[in-house]
Amino acid sequence: MRYPIRILAGIAMLLTAGIARPADALTLHAAGSLKAALGEVAAAYTRATGVAVETHFGPSGLLRKAIEDGERPDVFASANMAHPERLAQEGWGRPVVLFARNQLCALAQPDVDVDADRLLAVIVKPDVRLGTSTPKADPSGDYAWKLFENAEKIRPGSFSVLSSKALKLTGGPDSEKPPQGRNTYGWLMEERRADLFLTYCTNAVLARREVPGLQIVDVPDALAVGADYGLLVRNEAPEPAWRLAMFILSPEGQRILRAYGFAAPGVPR
Repeated sequence: MRYPIRILAGIAMLLTAGIARPADALTLHAAGSLKAALGEVAAAYTRATGVAVETHFGPSGLLRKAIEDGERPDVFASANMAHPERLAQEGWGRPVVLFARNQLCALAQPDVDVDADRLLAVIVKPDVRLGTSTPKADPSGDYAWKLFENAEKIRPGSFSVLSSKALKLTGGPDSEKPPQGRNTYGWLMEERRADLFLTYCTNAVLARREVPGLQIVDVPDALAVGADYGLLVRNEAPEPAWRLAMFILSPEGQRILRAYGFAAPGVPR
């Protein structure tokens, strides 16, 4: 029961860290992969408390950079632990709490002959276009590169091939934006920008809802990469910001995250 204990410890710290100060609205900056799930969590929090939440979603690394450059969201939810931990070390806020987990999947075009057992053999083929997010700017790209490192252990030479051929289609400051209302990955795959795309399993599920023919391929254990999501509240944030953080960690918030495909460590087994 390691994760529930960490969640309870995080909640206890949040309870003692809040600063009572009124706020008309809260600002939540969060990883793009959390858009649907935390959008619903924020709406549920507003219904429960009457406090509005303004949300902004994007690549976690770019959001962290914007915070370092002076932006002041009340709550930051990252697709990894490293970005909020860096901000905590810089004195921006505390504590950093694990609130969700994710996994990488491969999103494949309908005509690609692939399954979990043959995933590595397919993605190293010279004629297979492999899409990823952008490393350093977006944790999803960092996780893809970790998958390439795992591939190197299984098939020497894979890291060089995969890192050279990967198309960094999302998550960068200059990445092309999808049309309004479209899922980024569903749109890119519908436009056939890649044959396979390494992305979070939660993103893959949303993409296939828009483009039903897409395949979702599980990454085999030897290649698998998990993603730990970290939550951080700004120092001197108003009290409702700490309550929003606790709401995300609460059974209701965790159930919403789980409904979108995240592993929610705060939900009792």
